[in-house]
Amino acid sequence: MLITPPATPHDFQPDLDAVAAIPAIGTILEVICRTTGLRFAAVARVTEDRWVCCAAKDDLAFGLVPGGELKAESTICNEIRSHGREVAIDHVAEDDSWCNHHTPALYGFQSYISVPITLTDGEFFGTLCAIDPHPNTLNNPSVLGMFRLFARLIAHELEAYQQLQQMERENRALHQSFDAGLGHDMRNTLAAMLAGTRLLTRTPLNDRAKLIVAEMEKSAQQLSQQVMTAMSPGALPPS
Repeated sequence: MLITPPATPHDFQPDLDAVAAIPAIGTILEVICRTTGLRFAAVARVTEDRWVCCAAKDDLAFGLVPGGELKAESTICNEIRSHGREVAIDHVAEDDSWCNHHTPALYGFQSYISVPITLTDGEFFGTLCAIDPHPNTLNNPSVLGMFRLFARLIAHELEAYQQLQQMERENRALHQSFDAGLGHDMRNTLAAMLAGTRLLTRTPLNDRAKLIVAEMEKSAQQLSQQVMTAMSPGALPPS
């Protein structure tokens, strides 16, 4: 049920980049594995039809890397997306609610925990989840509290990243608008200067005045060319 990450940019690349930009993610996954004994932990982006690994600590050689996918319908995380509640299973084989569920049988785990990552506006981003083939003690206030805290931290960092990206987009747009307006004003000023120097060249002048006018015209032409080069589309910051 593993789906290989595409060679081309992922269609969930902004989410992958956002999670990759959170310095604490690696530490969070490390702490989860050390604290619980689980050997696979991940941050997943979960939508109605996609389960995408954004970050993982994989000591089981499960094979998931950022950008890798599972069939959404094969995961318990997809069910969590629907009902919005955390799931913690100590021992699948001894749990009447999960012993016959298709997901543990498919992926071969006996212990499982997953907590939703929900943004401030209520948007469901995905899950912080972990599994292991062996039973582990997970369904207790201590472990669940840790997962909830980490999930809230990840949600907060994702929102901070989104806000920073929005600010950078607005800043680029502001610079483009400012540069375009400034360039327009400078071109008008330089056009007036060139027109003035050409008019002066048709006026009787002494040798020193002619030299000054020629230098003024040359400087205005050079500056005009520099402005045109600076305002060309290739010179603007990327949008």
